[in-house]
Amino acid sequence: MSQTSTSHPPQIKSRIGAILRATSGNFLEQFDFFLFGFYAQAIAKAFFPAQNETAALLNAFGVFWLGALMRPVGAVVLGAYIDRIGRRQGLIVTLAIMAVGTVVIAFCPTYASIGLAAPVIVLIGRLLQGFSAGVELGGVSVYLAEISTPGNRGFYTSFQSSSQQVAIFVASILGFILSELMPADAVAAWGWRIPFFVGCIIIPVIFVLRRTLEETPAFLAMKKHPTASEVFAAALANWRIVILGMMIAILTTTTFYFVTVYTPTFGKTVLKLTNQDALLVTLLVAVTNFIWNPVGGAISDRIGRKPVLLTIAGLSLLTAYPALHWLVAAPTFGKMLAVEMMFSFYFGVYSGTMLGALVEIVPAHVRTTCFSLAFALAAALFGTFTPFASTWLIQTTGDKASPGYWLMFAAALGIFAALAVYRGGRTIETREALAT
Repeated sequence: MSQTSTSHPPQIKSRIGAILRATSGNFLEQFDFFLFGFYAQAIAKAFFPAQNETAALLNAFGVFWLGALMRPVGAVVLGAYIDRIGRRQGLIVTLAIMAVGTVVIAFCPTYASIGLAAPVIVLIGRLLQGFSAGVELGGVSVYLAEISTPGNRGFYTSFQSSSQQVAIFVASILGFILSELMPADAVAAWGWRIPFFVGCIIIPVIFVLRRTLEETPAFLAMKKHPTASEVFAAALANWRIVILGMMIAILTTTTFYFVTVYTPTFGKTVLKLTNQDALLVTLLVAVTNFIWNPVGGAISDRIGRKPVLLTIAGLSLLTAYPALHWLVAAPTFGKMLAVEMMFSFYFGVYSGTMLGALVEIVPAHVRTTCFSLAFALAAALFGTFTPFASTWLIQTTGDKASPGYWLMFAAALGIFAALAVYRGGRTIETREALAT
């Protein structure tokens, strides 16, 4: 394990500036992810033609999920790179890979133009994005944790998730403007690409921000940085912590993708609300998500991670299905907003707490790799699978509230993992350190 030196490394000059520069890449990633979910119907028609709308939509969400399966690969490969070379350089590399994937999807010709090459190109773009995203969230969370002030780690790391909400807010605004200024047919045919082009335009700005990042004092203080093989071995040795960390993160990822990526589709195709209604709800959810994340992080800094995690997971387990059942019985804009606000509260407070908890339970010398792998597995196997799972559950069961079962399952896993991690008042990492 890496040792820390007794000398004092350079301190971060401006923590607010460092937070903004570190989270800028999160903005780009989530901006594109949300657009893919919101315009899933248009993307399905453009790249994945099928016999019926549901089949095309499942194809589009399937590709969305396949891209996420690259997250664990990126977590291990790029996580090892960041743990060895440094937080700053690693975050610049992940941004470059993510940018390529964004450009590929934005400019890909339709199926009508180039045939089967179109879905293949879109899939490649999603694979690149997933590979990068596998470590982007973990890399940023670790960076924020390592520049945090004493007693405020949860509050600092929560801004990793908050930055994603800004992306959703901006994407929602763009989508709302497009729906107001352009006919629905034009948006479905080609207008949906405009927000993706906007994402391409802001890439150079984010690169400039990332290049000005300072390395974290914690990384500079390490006398020895592990080699890639040492990182892989350490990650394998700590598989139990990684799996439990994944289980803790599942409720964050499933709830997030439900209230952001899937909500527009759910509002339009299941509840039969207007595009404007679905966008407005998503926009307001982004605002409340942004608020609740740091609130959750700050509360967990004061009273501990365990009580917050267990409380929110318990509430989600008890209310997810009943709330959706109440909504689908007689859908209205007001009822959809109320239910989404409830899920936004659950997500924000839980996520703000979970990020700090996950940083703390993984070993410090391979922090980026283990954090990223745990979160990537949660996102790949559960979170980004949520739109597909929700669509499939509704089609298979005929119950429009059935996505609630998926969220309840995630909550149950979170409760089990939190009890296991914090058994006896100490985290797994603390108990193992005492044992050695």
